[in-house]
Amino acid sequence: MIVTEELGDLIRHYSDSGFKIRQIETGIVYDDAVDITPCPYTYEETDEPIDPEEATVEDKAEAYDILMGVSE
Repeated sequence: MIVTEELGDLIRHYSDSGFKIRQIETGIVYDDAVDITPCPYTYEETDEPIDPEEATVEDKAEAYDILMGVSE
């Protein structure tokens, strides 16, 4: 199932089953997606599992900090 989290002016979409998601309007496949609100895109879950070695939790935290403008 696709999970949607509101993060201030951003919306994060991801699969709660560990699968990649596809943006329906473009066909682009993501591990997770972050859009601005209001979000014009919709997503569907694929049958392609996310490779757990693609990004570590630390990598994702760093990417989140960059997106949110958080500096050390």
